Parts: sequence; structure tokens; C-alpha cells
Amino acid sequence: MTEFIGEMIGTMILIIFGGGVVGGVVLKGSKAEGTSWVLISFGWGLAVMLAVYAVGKVSGAHINPAVTLGFAMVGEFPWSKVPKYLTAQLVGAFIGAIVVFFHYLPHWKETEDQGAKLAVFSTDPAIRSPLSNLVSEIIGTFMLVMGLLFIGANDFTQGLNPAIVGLLITAIGMSLGGTTGYAINPARDIGPRIAHYVLPIPGKGTSDWRYAWVPLFGPIIGGIYGGLFYKAIFVNDLMVAFWVFTVMILVIFLTAARKELKKANNEDVQASRANA
Repeated sequence: MTEFIGEMIGTMILIIFGGGVVGGVVLKGSKAEGTSWVLISFGWGLAVMLAVYAVGKVSGAHINPAVTLGFAMVGEFPWSKVPKYLTAQLVGAFIGAIVVFFHYLPHWKETEDQGAKLAVFSTDPAIRSPLSNLVSEIIGTFMLVMGLLFIGANDFTQGLNPAIVGLLITAIGMSLGGTTGYAINPARDIGPRIAHYVLPIPGKGTSDWRYAWVPLFGPIIGGIYGGLFYKAIFVNDLMVAFWVFTVMILVIFLTAARKELKKANNEDVQASRANA
């Protein structure tokens, strides 16, 4: 098996199990319908664990462009392989989403909620505020890449690493996923979103392309910065890119905070006037 095929299959496995657990929770008529966010978080954690077990020895099981770019930025992965890995991840995510579509064939017409159908394929925010949503994706993916580097710096019993990585994904989902659905992976969102767009899903509605830039750029920024931060703080290897990304992220965070606080103040003023 080649590295390309390994990344493609690993990402496909990720989406089959990850998109599958979301489908089970949100689609009408599923026996898992209405179960909790905890189930979704564990489902995605197990999806990552199984994908890593499947292809980790073949490709390293990045199964995520943010991981590939983050590792490449700090010299942990050759840039020459980046295009091949990104393409394989996108193709694998697209194929995995198609498999999920076929798995839930009779449930699409039973589900009237267009947002629920889209959620099986891609992420959307609990509160739509794009810049703040971008911040959430940056933080989640920052913790993902830093966590992967932490795990790699420790010695575990052979074969245990994928399980620890799965627990990392579960922790991110439970702690940080409630704001945006934690894409933390551009391929995981864009590949299935394209599948949603092209598949003949009954009553599917829009694929919400206006939001798609958030789960694309947020994880890329967070993943790269996670690698740079780890190298700078834990390995004492300060790179120019670290300072560039630090300034960029500070600007994004402060701008988002200013926007949200201004919005909150305006709502308070309007409420005061209404009660006057």
C-alpha cells in the first residue's frame, strides 16, 4: 500500500465512523436518534483511533491537512509530500461521506430538518459569528497538533498510541467542540461538504458554502501554530514563523473579542431603552 492510498483509506475510515455517529444521532428513525453530544465525541475519538490503527504504519495517519501542514512547518514532515497527503485526505473524506450517504439511505427522506442532514456531512456553529467561530477552530486544532506532539514525545506500550490519540479527539470534542462542532480538520469538513452538494439527498437544502471558509482556514492556522508553539516553548526552537503567527492570531482573537463585546453592549443598551 502506498502512502497516498494509506492517507485516503485512513481519512475514509475517519468519515465513515465520524459522519456515521452524527447520522445516528440526528437522522429520523435511527435507533440512536436523540442521544447525546457525549456519544458523538466518543464516536469521533474512536473513528480517529481506528483510522490510525489501520494506516498508521503506512502513512503515519495524518488524516488531516492541518496536521500535515503543522508537522511540515516545524520540520517533522517533508514539504515534498504535502500535496500528495492533502489530496489523499480530501479524496478519502469525500468517499467516506458517500459511504455514509448510502448507509442511511431510507433516513434522508424521513428527516425534514435540512440542518440535521448537513450536520452528517459538515460542521456548523451553535451561534453563527464567523470570526469567533474561527477562533474556536484555531484553539481546537492548536490543542490537537500540540497534543499529538506531546503524545509523540512519550513512550507508550506498543500499539497504545492510537488509543491515546483517540482520547485526545474525544477530549477536544467534549471540552471545545460545542461551539462549532470542532471540524479541526479541513478535509473532514470540505470533502463531505462537497459530497453533500453533489449527492441527490432528498430535501437537503443548501451546503452552506458561506461558512465553509471557517473550518478550512481555522484548522490550518491552529494546526500550524500548534506545531510552532510546541517547537518554541518545549524544544526551545524559535522560528520567525512563530512570531508571525503569534501576531496574526492575537489580531484575530482581539478583533473577535472586540466585536462580540460591542455586540453585547449594543444589546444591553437596546434592552435598557425597551424597558425605560
